[in-house]
Amino acid sequence: MKETTAETLPRNWITARLGEVLEFNYGRGLPSASRIRGPFAVYGSNGVVGEHSSALTPGSTIIVGRKGSAGEVHFCKFPCWPIDTTYFISDFRGCDPLYLFYLLGTLRLKKLDTSTAVPGLNRDRAYECLMPLAPLAEQRRIVAKIEELFSDLDAGVAALERVKANLKRYRAAVLKAAVEGKLTAEWRKKNPATETGEQLLTRILAERRKKWEEGQLKKFAEKGKVPPSGWKGKYLEPESPEVAGLAELPAGWLFARLDVIAEINPANDPLSVAPDTRVHFVPMRDVAEDFGGVDTSRMRPLVEVRRGYTQFRSGDIISAKITPCMENGKLAIVPGLKSPVGYGSTEFHVIRPPTVSLGRWIARILSQESVRRNARGSFKGTAGQLRVPTSWLAALPIPTPPAGELAIVLLEIERRLSVADAVAAQVDRSLKRAARLRQSILKRAFEGKLVAQNPADEPASVLLERIKAQRAAVPERPA
Repeated sequence: MKETTAETLPRNWITARLGEVLEFNYGRGLPSASRIRGPFAVYGSNGVVGEHSSALTPGSTIIVGRKGSAGEVHFCKFPCWPIDTTYFISDFRGCDPLYLFYLLGTLRLKKLDTSTAVPGLNRDRAYECLMPLAPLAEQRRIVAKIEELFSDLDAGVAALERVKANLKRYRAAVLKAAVEGKLTAEWRKKNPATETGEQLLTRILAERRKKWEEGQLKKFAEKGKVPPSGWKGKYLEPESPEVAGLAELPAGWLFARLDVIAEINPANDPLSVAPDTRVHFVPMRDVAEDFGGVDTSRMRPLVEVRRGYTQFRSGDIISAKITPCMENGKLAIVPGLKSPVGYGSTEFHVIRPPTVSLGRWIARILSQESVRRNARGSFKGTAGQLRVPTSWLAALPIPTPPAGELAIVLLEIERRLSVADAVAAQVDRSLKRAARLRQSILKRAFEGKLVAQNPADEPASVLLERIKAQRAAVPERPA
């Protein structure tokens, strides 16, 4: 919120330093193992983190993040226990508690963080912030108006969130119907397959073997060797997928392992380009969640690309291998690149399909929440560093329709989901407008423009003098 001054405030208002009005008390540590289940909420910097049988504060409490989510502001109407990563305010010095809560949320306390490691809020710096102080009677009118407006706004936001949840369920239902062959059931009745999924797989396997043989011959040629007798017999036929418990597929479809119908994490392509050539770079943050696309606008000189970066081509699928990024659906098909290849986070899996259609199909299958859920049982690593192993991805059974039907099912998916995507985009715009409206309401409130002033109200200057007298009479708690 823009800083207010005495000249811009209504007549009975004043500008005060935060430290003149409020005291930030340190929360007290309460490890999870020491908590006894009870009626009182335990607060950390991010909000409620548990419950306990006793409370640290006597009544309504404002909680301010001190470490971690520094500057976050929460309000509890009842006694509670703020832990040692927080500050708390339980003595409101005669001011309206909710007036102070809403006001603190506009002061951008997060920007006061100067730490270099864990974000932290220094209360002495916070005390220097200027705050608009309204007469007590007007504080109560402001809170009543904010609550009224926010109640209507919250109802609208809740309705929008329900629409988002319904859209998510709709998308899941469309993809489930697609991979089970239900979207194209009527189409199959009118269009007998000219190539079954098994025949499609046979073609893919033939191409796979041909590529392996070409690669082996290249290696022999590079070493100046003649291929030995029987060298082709060293080719390993791919394993069959594990299909126990999977849904029955329509006639002509079959399950194929992902590593059979696509390359998984292919070796980097050698590049004969100058080191100062600019190539695409995609960090994890540039891949949207829930299959929302990828930003490939960032370019770097090739010399800046470190060994081990993930390399990909146009049309490849990049999928986050770490949690929670994988669970949040950070997955995308790489669009057309200006340079021969692109580079990205070392935490991507790369899937290289043999055709555009198969790539779109595989990406849709991987984008399903059910697939991401299935991956959780195979995560490797330690807490905070869990990864989806290549072995799990490679063995993933992919329901594969005949080539002709694949084109139709992709069209059906896009037709249905394009409508859902348009609605979702409108919902997101509405949610952003709601957030802006919320800030506008608070801005007007603390500029003295939300409710009418009453000249008969006790001036805020008298309230501040009373607060100062109270503080002088009661010594500050030790830091």
